[in-house]
Amino acid sequence: MDDFKRLNMKNKVLPSLSAGVFFSLLLLSACASEEKEKSAVDVKADSDNAGLILSEGFGALKAADSIGPARHLAVTPEGHIYIKLAYPNKEGNTIVFLKAGENGEGYVKSGFAKYGGTGIYIKGNYLYASSNQEIFRYKLNENHELLPTTPPELVVTGLIDRGQHESKSLVLDNEGNIYVNVGAFSNSCQQEDRKDGSPGILNCPVLDSAAGIWQFKADKTNQHYGDGQLYATGLRNVVGLDWNTEKNSLFVMQHGRDQLSMFPDLYDAKKNAELPAECMFELKKGDHAGWPYCYYDPILKKKIISPEYGGDGMREAGKEYLDPAAAYPAHLAPNGLLFYTGTMFPEKYGNGAFIAFHGSWNRAPEPQAGYFVVFQPFKDGKPFGDWEIFADGFSGSKENTASGKADHRPCGLAQGPDGSLYVSDDRKGRIYRIIFTGPVK
Repeated sequence: MDDFKRLNMKNKVLPSLSAGVFFSLLLLSACASEEKEKSAVDVKADSDNAGLILSEGFGALKAADSIGPARHLAVTPEGHIYIKLAYPNKEGNTIVFLKAGENGEGYVKSGFAKYGGTGIYIKGNYLYASSNQEIFRYKLNENHELLPTTPPELVVTGLIDRGQHESKSLVLDNEGNIYVNVGAFSNSCQQEDRKDGSPGILNCPVLDSAAGIWQFKADKTNQHYGDGQLYATGLRNVVGLDWNTEKNSLFVMQHGRDQLSMFPDLYDAKKNAELPAECMFELKKGDHAGWPYCYYDPILKKKIISPEYGGDGMREAGKEYLDPAAAYPAHLAPNGLLFYTGTMFPEKYGNGAFIAFHGSWNRAPEPQAGYFVVFQPFKDGKPFGDWEIFADGFSGSKENTASGKADHRPCGLAQGPDGSLYVSDDRKGRIYRIIFTGPVK
């Protein structure tokens, strides 16, 4: 039936409305339908889902490729993407800007900044980015694009970088504070780092300036350690972190310690591969998560005293150290954490956490593992129920995973304005965009 016949039928049913009004309503209806259809087809998954294996009802596409060692990323309300690179790309830039094309079709690429690093975050009309020693902020215009004539402000400087766990991940709360990770320049605070049988240093001095989360003001320049405060300590290294707006608190993913095999009388190769857990912590000011004095055993489900500090693999640590909110398999390197607040995905994903596991290197002789994104359900602001693998296949094959030679390694996570999930790859510089294609069951 054509539109004119439909209009005549409507006129017979509602003769009190004029033909002009009906034509206007028809035009509006047609435009709305067209817009709805257009928005539905603007973004389509690649035929092979960009090589990923996804939960049912989801698809993926390559938003960008070969852009450099992409660590964390941030997406603007307009759908533009800022990506922090670990080191300069072939153009010499360490922040890549992908401006969304008209109608959501493709991106226009540009770049700026000359310092490597990991952290990047948008809050209001500012872009915050970190090197391994500093935090900068850039003023953005009303479309969240960089103002080229305005130089960045140096917000924090002098953070420790001693070549181990040096990346400075960051996040902001809603009260004008920045939270930044300063990783431990040590595996377990031994007198001789990573040496078999070496005891731990009492009152570990690393905790004075590293192995924790520091809090600084977002609008104050040239801050040093003394201008901020140690928010939480006892965290060996945090790369993935996010502010949970439902709980109004900071959550982090810790990289657990390596090489329990340095104490072969207590830990065989299998235990070395399975311990300790990679832990999620909910942090409050003044918390101590236990490093280097203890670790979390996911099999015993207890905090265990570290062998460097007199532990025997069974002795439980005290209550002065924070219990994890959730625990995950050992050595998977959780590099990204994102609380999902969008509406594109089904209801079960609301306020839950996505975690990007970068993949292991130290589970031998057991197979290496990881290289996937998982989903952790939450209820009332706390982890609830079992986690599940949400996106896999980054490595390219099971053989690649087992050998630790992945084609792609997931690192950063970001949410788009439509509820898409973006995942960065710091191996070959791919940006994945994961969408829900339905239906909900």
